[in-house]
Amino acid sequence: MNLSFYEAIDRIPLGIAVTLEFVGPLTVGLLGSRRALDLAWVALAAAGIVLLTGPEGSAEAAGIALALTAGGFWALYILLSARIGRAFSGGDGLALAMVVSAALLVGPGIAAGGGDLLDARVVAIGAAVALLSSAIPYSLELEALRRLRVGAFGVLMSLEPAIAALVGLVALQQGLAAAEVAGIVCVVAASAGVLREPGTPTPRD
Repeated sequence: MNLSFYEAIDRIPLGIAVTLEFVGPLTVGLLGSRRALDLAWVALAAAGIVLLTGPEGSAEAAGIALALTAGGFWALYILLSARIGRAFSGGDGLALAMVVSAALLVGPGIAAGGGDLLDARVVAIGAAVALLSSAIPYSLELEALRRLRVGAFGVLMSLEPAIAALVGLVALQQGLAAAEVAGIVCVVAASAGVLREPGTPTPRD
C-alpha cells in the first residue's frame, strides 16, 4: 500500500494522490452500507474522480494508476485489519504485520537502494519515514478507535484528502487547478456521507 502510494506521489500532487487512494476505504464503506442514499454518494465520488483525472487535470496516467492501486491495497488493509484486531490484543497484530511487510520488501529495497543504504543520512531518513508514515499513525488510529465512535472516526478520516492537498500546497508548493480542488471536495463530501453512517466500516479499522 505504501509503496504504491510513494510511487504515486513521485508523479502526481500529494492532494490528488491521497484523494484517489481514498477510493479504497470509500468502497469498503459503500459495500458495508445498505442505504439508497449511498447511490448519491457514489455518484458524487465518481464525479470527483472524473474531475481529478479528466483532461483539465494535471495528474499523469501512471500516477493515477498507482494511487488507485494504493487505494485497493488500503481496502484490503481495512478488511484484514478487522480480523487481525480480533485475533490479537493491543498492538501485537500491528507489530507482526510490520515485521512481515519489512521482510517482504528487504530484497527489492536493497536492490533499488544499493550502496546508498550504507549512508547514515539515508538510513536516518528511512527510519523517520517508517515511524511517521506507518508505525506511529497506525498505532494512533488503533487508540483513537478505542475512544471514538466508529462514525466519528470515519468522518475525521474523510478529511485526509483535504489536509493532504493543504500540505502539498504549503510545504511542497503543489498548486491545484480549480477542477482538481472541486474533485477533492466531491470525494471528501462523499466519504463523509458514507462513513458517518452507524455501522459503516471505517478507514484502516
